[in-house]
Amino acid sequence: MGFIQEFKEFAVKGNVIDLAVGVIIGGAFGKITTSLVSDVLMPPLGLITGGIKFTEIKIPLKAAVLDAAGKVTAEAVTLNVGNFIQNVFDFTLMALAVFVMVKMINNLKKKEEEAPAAPPAPPEPSREEILLTEIRDALLKQKA
Repeated sequence: MGFIQEFKEFAVKGNVIDLAVGVIIGGAFGKITTSLVSDVLMPPLGLITGGIKFTEIKIPLKAAVLDAAGKVTAEAVTLNVGNFIQNVFDFTLMALAVFVMVKMINNLKKKEEEAPAAPPAPPEPSREEILLTEIRDALLKQKA
């Protein structure tokens, strides 16, 4: 089998197409989640926290170097703890938003699955059970 034929079979398999659809839907879902966090959840939280900007929290390790004119010749070296705190906060909100959305979707699926289904047919008796039933019936006939 040639390389091109193998690639063609690989590319048109359902798994590859499902993966492509998943990546596209995942990208769109990521935008929805980002918007939910930044546009819906963060403004009220900003009001609650008094407008604190975590990204501005820095621990200076080395001060900036200035020349005689007061111009910065070497930037300050800082430990940007606020960025880390903001990213942890964003991750937590994203995880919470995804959890709530998945929970809502799962609840919708459960309601669909709870539709009454036909009861399963009882299993057919095994050969031994049939034979034992016949023996029992024969013994009952002898007693009667």
